[in-house]
Amino acid sequence: MTTPTQAPEQTPLLPEFIQQAEALIQGGDLLPSGVNHLARRLQTAVETNTPLRIKLGLDPTRPDLHLGHAVVLKKLRAFQDLGHQAVLIIGDATALIGDPSGRNNTRPPLTEAEVLVNAQTYLDQASKIINLEKAEIVRNSAFFNEMGLQGLLQLTAQVTVAQILARDDFSKRYSQNTPIALHEFLYPLMQAYDSVMVKADLELGGSDQRFNNLLGREIQLAYAKLRGEDPNAINPQLVLLLPLLEGTDGKVKMSKSYPENCINLTDSPNEMFGKLMSIPDTMIIRYETLLAQLPQQQLKQHAEMLADPEGYGINPRDMKVGLAKFIVASFHNGEAAEQAEEAFNALFRDKALPTEMPEHSLASGTEHNLVDLMVEAGLAPSKSEARRLIQGGAVKLNGETKVEDVLSTVSGKPAETLVLQAGKRKFIRLLFA
Repeated sequence: MTTPTQAPEQTPLLPEFIQQAEALIQGGDLLPSGVNHLARRLQTAVETNTPLRIKLGLDPTRPDLHLGHAVVLKKLRAFQDLGHQAVLIIGDATALIGDPSGRNNTRPPLTEAEVLVNAQTYLDQASKIINLEKAEIVRNSAFFNEMGLQGLLQLTAQVTVAQILARDDFSKRYSQNTPIALHEFLYPLMQAYDSVMVKADLELGGSDQRFNNLLGREIQLAYAKLRGEDPNAINPQLVLLLPLLEGTDGKVKMSKSYPENCINLTDSPNEMFGKLMSIPDTMIIRYETLLAQLPQQQLKQHAEMLADPEGYGINPRDMKVGLAKFIVASFHNGEAAEQAEEAFNALFRDKALPTEMPEHSLASGTEHNLVDLMVEAGLAPSKSEARRLIQGGAVKLNGETKVEDVLSTVSGKPAETLVLQAGKRKFIRLLFA
């Protein structure tokens, strides 16, 4: 958190920093000001040799990250590439509450053990995008566990109930008489306090984090006043909000709650490529903007081409292939992206089953319940999801026989094999012994 004296207004604002700010803001919404304010801070950071501290908080509420998380992580990496300090907060304390943003009910609590396991997988996956060696990793339990009752009361004294209830989701739940647990009110305060402790100059977040991130500015100013500092001499954090990326259906926000709609950072190259090829053509520009981060001029050109593909003599599928290969290469490598394209073409253009797939051994001469088998073999995360896939006609045997009865069973003779398919991209070879 810097002070205005570090950024003399009489210093001419150089074009290179305006260009940097424009590129960093692209696809997002900078609050509470515009491009020139960020450009000024970028220039001052260089002039004073004081890198900006860019905060991104991730609550390890689930074990995997997806491309929606990648949007903000890529922005964090962009700041890193310009020489600024990435501060990645692992919200192992806030995760015990669960972010109530956008929810209409209280989140089920996680155990500390679950949070610790998820936190490590988050770091492993985040390393695919940001430079972890140069990042500052902060677990917010480090200061919340030491806060004590006095510190907690001091924090809660900085906001009013009216301020908290002004948040859309709280306001809606309150007006509908939907229960709000008292600890949920603490979540935005705890997230805001993170900004005080790490001295954030800018916080990255999804568009659903507007209230929480802006509250961080207010809490920074409040604690400056508590320390006896002049709040007018403080530059609280800027906030850069990024859109919530839609999943493969182009409608619902990407979420682990909808496995078939979600592209995970841990997906294999073939699975990631196939999912990206399934996004609607109308989502190409959005994915190019938020994930490929193409220059504005190129995005404009692509938008014009997609608006009139026949006039430009292009097939949107080819543009999608380029996008899919770029994203797969960024999380795996170029060779994997090429092989994924070949596998996709063989599967969907040539209508061939993949040659390589996981294998699952079963006892021969026994009827195996298909729903249980799909969960056991990893083709569905739950029995309810397995039933939904079956009822939706998304389950096939050997690429031809469609299974539509949730009570179906499979069996085989010794040494016999069957290919079980769930959805467009999940296959497993059943080996009967």
